[in-house]
Amino acid sequence: MHVSIIIKILGILLMLFSILSNLLPVIVSILYQDGMVGVFFKSFLFVFITGLLMWLPTSRSRKELSTRDGFLIVTLFWVVLGTAGCLPFILSPAVELSFTDAVFESLSGLTTTGATVISGLDSLPKSILFYRQQLQWLGGMGIIVLAMALLPMLGIGGMQLYRAESPGPVKDNKLVPRLAETAKALWYIYLTLTVICALAYWLVGMDLFDAISHSFTTVAIGGFSTHDLSIGFFDNPAVELVAIIFMFIAGINFALHFTAWQKRSGSHYALDPEFIFYTFILVSVSVVTVAVLYFSSIYTSLFESTIKGVFQVVSFATTTGFATADFNSWPLFLPYMLLYAAIIGACAGSTGGGMKVIRILLIFKQGFREVQRLIHPRAIIPIKLGHKAVPNRVIESVWGFFAVYVMAFMVMLLALLATGLDIITAFSAVGACINNLGPGLSGVAETYEHLPATAKWILCFAMLLGRLEVFTLLVLFTPMFWKR
Repeated sequence: MHVSIIIKILGILLMLFSILSNLLPVIVSILYQDGMVGVFFKSFLFVFITGLLMWLPTSRSRKELSTRDGFLIVTLFWVVLGTAGCLPFILSPAVELSFTDAVFESLSGLTTTGATVISGLDSLPKSILFYRQQLQWLGGMGIIVLAMALLPMLGIGGMQLYRAESPGPVKDNKLVPRLAETAKALWYIYLTLTVICALAYWLVGMDLFDAISHSFTTVAIGGFSTHDLSIGFFDNPAVELVAIIFMFIAGINFALHFTAWQKRSGSHYALDPEFIFYTFILVSVSVVTVAVLYFSSIYTSLFESTIKGVFQVVSFATTTGFATADFNSWPLFLPYMLLYAAIIGACAGSTGGGMKVIRILLIFKQGFREVQRLIHPRAIIPIKLGHKAVPNRVIESVWGFFAVYVMAFMVMLLALLATGLDIITAFSAVGACINNLGPGLSGVAETYEHLPATAKWILCFAMLLGRLEVFTLLVLFTPMFWKR
């Protein structure tokens, strides 16, 4: 393991993060004169100097990274930057968070989970609010670059399935081969979507600050808002419609967006099995939700039932976490169905969380194949995506992921129950954090601030576990990883 290279890369990341995360909030603080300039300047200095001290003694290291180095760097990327991001929350007198709460809020932002321990958002300084939104935007791009450019090189993550193993119309050449060029192209797409989303929000009635802030967390599928009532604060169906459209777009594999941008055509979307299944899930769950809301007379009109229902379904299924209604009190099975939709999550290679649609699709196909084998024991029945067979090694890795995911979920659920939480709060909190959703049910439907400190650290681990595709983090806990 090349410790000097790892320290060098983390030092560079910290210096870059100190500039990207603190510069714009300083400008916002000056514009709104909220008195937070000193807070962000201190945060910038501390993080930048720390990164500089890590980089200087290792700057001449030129060794090639091994696979183990890659796993460790990917994990430390989120842990180190998530911890560094807590400084403005600790230093700001307007927030007054403990170290545990500050790390929880920062990590929730950077992993685009959207679980918050802060209430009274409407009265906070604009620069602090902007900083929270920006954390999610930076984290969202980090997710895409890691998923599409770095994780496939290590042989892990959702894009391993999507890029190498899952055949389709544009899988072989959808991304440019060089990492730097790939990352640059993805940044352009991500930034373009953000700008268009901000303009759309502004045109339908948001002020410029809210439009930019919410575009950050919509495209990043983060869910943080500048208001306690989230998107519901605006009470505007047009705003909700814009959010639905851009949450749906951000939940799609960015490789498909890249191909659309490269070929100036969108025909390949309709040929992609994961996109088709993703759309099917959203439409199916939306129809059920709208029907239950309308016939239960929760809302007075079919239009209101439709806009509220579809919004909440897309928000949960893409693991964004925005809210326009008190979904926790919706009738029958709806709150749990929304949580299950979040467990499925968005597409691989998107900014969304969850298990990823491609894995669920392969699990369904494998289950159906086993039923067919009962009827025809000697038949050779391949699992196909598009018109090409999926190797059995990929199916095995999907089932391995599912097994580890379920076991990790159960262990963290028991750990939360041991802290004194009720079953609904504990179950939904683990589900919301490991799937990077944010809001849960019962005691965590609005905020996590009342949870015990131990529970918050467990949920911080859950956020990292979900964002790092489970295996990436858990491999660090195996003795084999640390053996030479």
